[in-house]
Amino acid sequence: MSDKARGYAHRVDIVSDVQRVWSALVDPAILTRWCSPKAQIRGQAGGVFRASVDRVIELEAHIDVFEPTRRMRLIYLPTPSLPPTDSVIVDDFILEPEGNGTILRLLGSGYPATVDWDVTYMRLRTGWQQALARLKVYVEKHLQGSSS
Repeated sequence: MSDKARGYAHRVDIVSDVQRVWSALVDPAILTRWCSPKAQIRGQAGGVFRASVDRVIELEAHIDVFEPTRRMRLIYLPTPSLPPTDSVIVDDFILEPEGNGTILRLLGSGYPATVDWDVTYMRLRTGWQQALARLKVYVEKHLQGSSS
């Protein structure tokens, strides 16, 4: 295995307050609307996240950082959907209020820079980019004015 790793950084500007964006990340009913139909979350430190952001690769993660309306970090567990690795693969969601909206950043890291991970890495990177676009639309169109 290679010692080299790669990552990604996504940013989405959402015209909604940070509480609504946070709710979209951690409310199980809302998560299934933008992430994947079978997505599950137990939103708390020590909780679990399960989803398929690209509709193919099943992910399971431990939530090790959970700071409501600010940050949630996922540490992925080995699954049959992912090639084997000794790397620690992490996705870190960071929210920042900005004017009348919220900046949501997703920082992915620890993805092995090996040939056997090339397709999986691109699928996950692209899958999260598309999922965040769906999140933006869902929050702006369906959660505005709600009490979520």
